[in-house]
Amino acid sequence: MKASEIMTTNVVTIRGSATVAEAVRLMKENGIHSLIVDRRDDEDAYGIVTDSDIVYKVVAYGKDPKKVRVYEIMTKPCIVVNPDLSVEYVARLFAQTGLHRAPVIKNELLGIISTTDILTKGNFVEQPRVILLEERIEKAREAARAICAEKGPTSRECAAAWDIVEELQATAAHQKSEKLEKTYFEEYCEENPDALEARIYDN
Repeated sequence: MKASEIMTTNVVTIRGSATVAEAVRLMKENGIHSLIVDRRDDEDAYGIVTDSDIVYKVVAYGKDPKKVRVYEIMTKPCIVVNPDLSVEYVARLFAQTGLHRAPVIKNELLGIISTTDILTKGNFVEQPRVILLEERIEKAREAARAICAEKGPTSRECAAAWDIVEELQATAAHQKSEKLEKTYFEEYCEENPDALEARIYDN
């Protein structure tokens, strides 16, 4: 699944010059935890202000929310998500940065995606990414062996087919945070040493 499939499209925005009191009112009215801060123009970046920003930077210091402006406590530029990014990578981005939500942007603001969206709308229970990847790797491995049997282990087609397998294996290893001890191509080269030489010359 992609970010665009589970994001919330009804995004509430606010001006950076608005007061924190206005931000609080908008959050309460809409039952949300964050607001996207509008750009001043097409070259400007989007910002984000969250309930945590308000609690940590205003409430915790006893400041008057009617006198503090959103631009004083917002994050800008904020981390944004491409709508075509897979949900798995959105989750990993959140894990690495400690984020709970981010705007979905491609030239313009399309929506906002949160950990709640991932949890309630994602298909990770029905279709775990690891299992899907393993299936793809096995299919790509079988295809590579078939292509190499037909075109020869030193052919350009054979090398390209193994490139696909290695990329999938690298993705799976990165997902599991594991080091890839030996790729299927390296195993294939033990049977067909000429295949490695063909790739080196090709490069």
